[in-house]
Amino acid sequence: MPARLSSVKRLFDITFAIVGLGLLWPAFAVLALVIKLSDGGAVFFRQERVGHRGKRFWILKFRSMAPNAEGLGLSVTKDGDPRITRVGRFMRKTKLDELPQLWNVLVGEMSFVGPRPEVPIYVQKYTDYQRRVLALKPGITDPAALEFRDEERMLKEGAGGDYRLQTTDYRLPTTDERTRTTEGRLRTAEGGEGDGVEDFYLQYCVPRKIELSLAYAERANLWTDVGVILRTVIGRRL
Repeated sequence: MPARLSSVKRLFDITFAIVGLGLLWPAFAVLALVIKLSDGGAVFFRQERVGHRGKRFWILKFRSMAPNAEGLGLSVTKDGDPRITRVGRFMRKTKLDELPQLWNVLVGEMSFVGPRPEVPIYVQKYTDYQRRVLALKPGITDPAALEFRDEERMLKEGAGGDYRLQTTDYRLPTTDERTRTTEGRLRTAEGGEGDGVEDFYLQYCVPRKIELSLAYAERANLWTDVGVILRTVIGRRL
């Protein structure tokens, strides 16, 4: 991204992060109270993610899962995951759990528009080609986030063999991509039959997200970013 455009985007991020935090603090207070009263656990959830140029940071969310949920299962969740609280289901559906990331944007760890930051354990599995996405500052939303807005449902269907997978060999240059279609139940990394959630995520979701993020970055500007933000707010895909 050209230096001038990068500076304009940063100014945009700072300005609207401040505006958002200023306008939404009543909603923050209400959600914090509801979460606290629901089970007495922590209001916020912090998780280590990999950001720009591989630098790690702590992403903020309103807690939508049971306390100590990370120790009870995978880093990804499918629809119906028992670790998700009743309040958490509502926040995830409406994306209200993501609001605290306005702070991550304000301090420069994230942008409003950029690829969603991944957990370190999955980034370690990236191919050299996939690691190109780390050259981009992560964001709250982007075209990949719009396409995967119903990711939990997709994970449930994909793990059960009900989702038609379109996977690509992303180790090849984009001009020579080869796409293959895979159907049926996925197997766990250990080779046994499992629910396949993590395998579906790594074999389909991660490559597809990176493809979309890199493609968008090649044509992105401030106005296209505004369009992505508006589509995110109204819940539409690009």
